[in-house]
Amino acid sequence: MNRVKCLIIGSGPAGYTAAIYASRANLAPVLIEGPQLGGQLTTTTEVENFPGYPDGVEPFQMMDDMKRQAERFGTQFVSGVVTKVDFSVSPKKVWVEDTEEYEADAVIIATGASAKYLGIESERTYKGRGVSACATCDGFFYRKKTVAVVGGGDTACEEANYLAGLCEKVYMIVRKPYLRASEIMQQRVLNNPKIEVLFEHNTIRLTGEGKVQGVDLFYRKGEPDEATKHIAIDGFFLAIGHHPNTDLFKDFIACDPEGYIITDGASTQCFKCENAQMGKCENKKIPGVFAAGDCADPHFRQAIVAAGSGAKAAIEADKYIKSL
Repeated sequence: MNRVKCLIIGSGPAGYTAAIYASRANLAPVLIEGPQLGGQLTTTTEVENFPGYPDGVEPFQMMDDMKRQAERFGTQFVSGVVTKVDFSVSPKKVWVEDTEEYEADAVIIATGASAKYLGIESERTYKGRGVSACATCDGFFYRKKTVAVVGGGDTACEEANYLAGLCEKVYMIVRKPYLRASEIMQQRVLNNPKIEVLFEHNTIRLTGEGKVQGVDLFYRKGEPDEATKHIAIDGFFLAIGHHPNTDLFKDFIACDPEGYIITDGASTQCFKCENAQMGKCENKKIPGVFAAGDCADPHFRQAIVAAGSGAKAAIEADKYIKSL
């Protein structure tokens, strides 16, 4: 049994920032690093929009900088994956790899979210070399180039419009014969001369020497007029949604229909969920449980926003612990 004041789950910008603040408050936090050190940010190529790095920074370097800063103030890091929690008791209980048990006065959930991918082999081949799930993060690298956006909802339309402000040409690859986005977002896309919507197209594979240079598509797959098509592109952006990494906590904390943790407005404190399977959630806060970063943010999904929420969570955790 390991007894700690503050336990942080997740090693992205939110988790590391929470660790910096918690350790400077003498909480001696323990951070469980999880399966992907640095979180989703490490799937991008270069970070140019995080303050303090005027020349840009490699994502692994930035995450290592954050980790070393937290370590300097006394954060303890544990390699492993959280497999079970019990937030119905105080102190809270957390198990790592089903074997190592922790008891904590306060828990900060910073498990992030994972972008949804199409599942084709070439996505993995070109990840970080032309494949991205964040136009705001990586669009700048494709100025005056040609890119494709996969998806037909509001997010895809937003990404396409954003990229059209930077790129020479934007294709939207939409598997249905219509856009699912709201009417106003549809009109912005359809009226933008830089955006070409390819309805009823499915991605077969990405192509290129060392980086994305093109994409092969099916048109009306399975229909009598089925055809294949190749378009030349420099970047391929997934905009088919994100899945917050919160399944582990749903029996204890309230989440929205998409799985994002619901917090108390400007606060990072979580709400209680009596039975997630039955949808019976109470409008009642859970003492000592806080959420930060993309696992509780369906809107912004930016490293700087996640870091800010990590600071907030640590400050609130400190106040809670001092009140005990």
